Amino acid sequence: MNRILIAMASLTVLFVEPVQLYAQASAGIEWEILNGEAMALYRSGHYDRALPVAQKALIIAEETVEKDVGPDQLALATSLNNLAELYRVQGNFNAAEPLYKRSLRIFEITLGPNHPVVATSLNNLATLYRANQRVVAAEDLEKRAARITAPNVSLRKDLTTTQ
Repeated sequence: MNRILIAMASLTVLFVEPVQLYAQASAGIEWEILNGEAMALYRSGHYDRALPVAQKALIIAEETVEKDVGPDQLALATSLNNLAELYRVQGNFNAAEPLYKRSLRIFEITLGPNHPVVATSLNNLATLYRANQRVVAAEDLEKRAARITAPNVSLRKDLTTTQ
């Protein structure tokens, strides 16, 4: 469990992948494979090919959550975030926004409002808002994300200077 939380805390990219480490155990191998494939396609810039894969991963995550709650919520939130990111990079802001918001709500409820993954999710939504010329809303989200990450940055700095 500690390894999983450490991986989640090191999240630095828009496309949520470390959460996959926690979610894969419960969402199943099919979700894990599809999510990994969608991430690989995203990284290589094949957004059109990644989109149906991410959509299928979301369907599987939603079906899994219907059967059980708990860690499966993270698979669902990850799938929502990743599909939203694909929509965002393709300029489909209207499709991306509700997915980002739903993902953020799940992360906040499941991990707590001050978790580093929540900060990443806030920044993802802020990136969408900036692309959509909603600067004030983006700045509010970025400030909230900064308040979450600031203690973690201080802790990492303290650890590196004392070693």
